[in-house]
Amino acid sequence: MYEKPDYNENGELICSQENGKNSIMLMDVWVKKLATGESMTLLEPEKEIAVLLLAGEVEYAFEGRTEKAARRSVFLDKPYCLHCCRGKEIRVRALLDSRLLIQQTTNEKEFATTFYTPEMCTLEEFGKEKWDGTAHRQVLTVFDYSNEPWSNLVMGEVFHKPGCWTSYPPHYHPQPELYYYEFDKPQGFGVGFNGDDCYKVEDQSYLAITPMHAHQQAAAPGYRMYFAWLIRHLDGDPWIKTRIDVPEHAWLNAEP
Repeated sequence: MYEKPDYNENGELICSQENGKNSIMLMDVWVKKLATGESMTLLEPEKEIAVLLLAGEVEYAFEGRTEKAARRSVFLDKPYCLHCCRGKEIRVRALLDSRLLIQQTTNEKEFATTFYTPEMCTLEEFGKEKWDGTAHRQVLTVFDYSNEPWSNLVMGEVFHKPGCWTSYPPHYHPQPELYYYEFDKPQGFGVGFNGDDCYKVEDQSYLAITPMHAHQQAAAPGYRMYFAWLIRHLDGDPWIKTRIDVPEHAWLNAEP
């Protein structure tokens, strides 16, 4: 399901809910706007929580500790993210107008809280030497099965050039995935696929990708595109960088 940005009266863009909207995603995902001086508190007795800074300046308070984080935009700075298990209270206070992405899901496991800083986040390049660079993009992983096998979630970010493609070659997997988009200009746009359905994606919009549906993306020329990619592991079938190429396009991986 694709939706344009539609923030509620609390400054929240609700993308999915475990027991509500887009429940097939098996996770709660929303974007929260905080004006300078505003704060929010999160405490979930049954759910792990990850709070990613998209833009602004905030102070995270957790476990008797405080950490400041600043990010001019998703295009200028790498992210900060706080990730904790169930039963842990998080308070986030905006030092400047800020925007945060929250991802959470049921998880009975207990694990140590991690405060991810920009230098802790892995950034990789893909597609630079293939297809005349038309799928050249950078992929940043905050956490996945490789560094947090106890988590039921995956969180990362993708950055790619105007006119290029990403999530390419077309591929799919059984785990649900949600994309949240931003562009370097408010009028920027691109195309997002969910199987054979394609949508004009815009700044601060999102796409809930149905399991086993291919989900390649493209950005319009002249506009840099970003999206946060958010995956929910399946019980007994975690996402371990697994992708199933659409058969008729699998030959592309053999091309130099």
